[in-house]
Amino acid sequence: MLVELRVSGLGVIDEVSVALGPGTTALTGETGTGKTLLVDAIELLLGAPADPQLVRPGAGEAVVEGRFLTGPAGSDGVSAGNETVVARVIPAAGRSRSYLDGRMAAASQLAELGAALVDLHGQHAHHALLAPAAQRGALDRAGGISTAELAEARRRARELVAAERALGGDQRTRAREMDLARYELAELDGARLEDPEEDAALQEEEELLSDATALREASTAVWEGLIGEEGVVDRLGLLTGRAAGHRLLDALRGRLRALGAELADAAGEARAVAESAEEDPERLAAVTARRQLLSELRRKYGDSLAEVIAYRDATRARLAELESHDVRAAALGAERAEAEAAAADAAARLRELRRRAAPALAAAVEEKLRELAMPHARFEVEVDDVPPGDAVTWKLGANPGEPVLPLSKAASGGELARTMLAARLVTGGGSSGKGDDGGDAEPPTLIFDEVDAGIGGEAAVAVGRALAALGTRHQVLVVTHLPQVAAFADRHLVVRKRVDGGRTVAEVVEVTGADRVVELSRMLSGSPDSETARRHAEELLARGGTSARGPAPGAPTPPAASDGPAAPEARTAARGRPAG
Repeated sequence: MLVELRVSGLGVIDEVSVALGPGTTALTGETGTGKTLLVDAIELLLGAPADPQLVRPGAGEAVVEGRFLTGPAGSDGVSAGNETVVARVIPAAGRSRSYLDGRMAAASQLAELGAALVDLHGQHAHHALLAPAAQRGALDRAGGISTAELAEARRRARELVAAERALGGDQRTRAREMDLARYELAELDGARLEDPEEDAALQEEEELLSDATALREASTAVWEGLIGEEGVVDRLGLLTGRAAGHRLLDALRGRLRALGAELADAAGEARAVAESAEEDPERLAAVTARRQLLSELRRKYGDSLAEVIAYRDATRARLAELESHDVRAAALGAERAEAEAAAADAAARLRELRRRAAPALAAAVEEKLRELAMPHARFEVEVDDVPPGDAVTWKLGANPGEPVLPLSKAASGGELARTMLAARLVTGGGSSGKGDDGGDAEPPTLIFDEVDAGIGGEAAVAVGRALAALGTRHQVLVVTHLPQVAAFADRHLVVRKRVDGGRTVAEVVEVTGADRVVELSRMLSGSPDSETARRHAEELLARGGTSARGPAPGAPTPPAASDGPAAPEARTAARGRPAG
């Protein structure tokens, strides 16, 4: 939803800032005041080509900024949610610049974002419902048609095609891969790998075997030095005996005796090491060779023995797949054929559902068009013959004697806008979430320009009522010259021109109460002071009140008073800020 629009240096607009809210907003004013410039400004935010001639004379550049609410709105319709700020700068000379949330962006990015946020109907080129995918999505919504079955069937078929390709390439490729797998398995199986910690244990054993002689000599020397003749233990025994018989040396004698026992134990450990440290050259050679083999395997197949073992197991499984290729290929081929047949059946059923739904949608749109002052319009929905009927084309014959042609070729700006209005009313779908086609089902903001071209009287009332109904599930902005249309809006903005310092500037103001009656009087008779026009304006406002169309879902009911529907408190008033 567009919550704020700021424009400066664009045509007759010096600087204007407009705050918008949910529901339907009417934009009125005398011809040439700049109403269409505001729509042009929004179109620039949607990535439309920038014309330097739009820059206000004397200004170096025109700047358009829009603040969009892209997440769920709060209870007041405008707070909460995620915000995106879009900006476009059009210099008087040179290329335009685009920005998204303060960062440089391409105009194509603005166009992509704009397609999801805003749909323009009228004399402008941005019509979401002119896209074939959008027309198909609207037909599916109107007919309650789901494409989930076909999407699932196609997904399953794609998976099976990918599985067939993963089996291996041509016969020669498979033969080469099997030869390599067998060679690697022979090497890996020959190594008899079982324990991923084997190399660490072999390293410890290799160190012991390599140092056996020196270890035995060192431990024997320790044993002899402790226990041998005149060894430490014997000398300690002599010292212990010399301390005997002296009361003052009893404690020291006990300590020497304990020390002797400790040294005797140490001597026993040294002798045990000396006896176990046996030289085994053959075992040392075997351990060294095994470690070299494990190192070579790690170099080829993994950084650790655990990775080497995992590679061996994976290679064995892959070889089994390759050896059973023909059997598995036949099984997968049968499954794929079955899945493709299921997808074809689902596509045929989907096409039939679309063909059945098309006449009902066409009849409903035609009925709405008759209410919108197009009594002779013929509307058709064509579904192609190729399943699943994805090529959906909306066609219109706006006037008697005219052929029924695709919408983009069959309607003027006003007729196209009314046709889109009728289609929006019929297809509903206020959600802007993702549809089956992956695109946004319904843009949250709809803008109608020239929707009332060539109509008046009760037809204009019907258009106003239709726009108000659409405003219960979308944000709707309508540029209109008809008071019957403006009276049905929740809010009323007026574009005015005034001369300031010898220059013409435009401003936008919101009118409520008596001011709104005055504006509608001007639109009715050209004379805002006419009492008759004022009475008619008050009647229009009363007719355009909530009672005429029902309250918006979940919205408070504004009173139908003589000065028009009250705007929700959460909506910020529009602000006109002319220069000077």
